[in-house]
Amino acid sequence: MGFAETFKALSDPIRRDILTLLKNKRLSAGEIGSHFDMTGATISYHLGILKKAGLVFESREKNFIYYELNASVVEEVMLWLAELRGGNDNAQAE
Repeated sequence: MGFAETFKALSDPIRRDILTLLKNKRLSAGEIGSHFDMTGATISYHLGILKKAGLVFESREKNFIYYELNASVVEEVMLWLAELRGGNDNAQAE
C-alpha cells in the first residue's frame, strides 16, 4: 500500500461514504450504488480507486461481486496519523 494512493482514495467524499457503508458489512456494487444518485460506471470507478489503494477487498460469488472494508489498511493509516500527531505534541511541549 502506498500512502499516496490511500490519501487520493480518501480525498473524495463519495469514496469516504462508500467506506462508511462497508464499515459493518460487505455489500455488492449494486447495493452500494443504491445509496448514491450516480451511474453504475461511476460507482465502479470509485470502487476501483478504493481497491487500488487497498482499502477494500473484492470477492465473487456466483453473479455478484461483493466489497468489504480492509480494516488493516485503515488501521495502518490511523496508526501513522496518530504517530504524526504524537510527534507534533512532543514538538509543542519543548
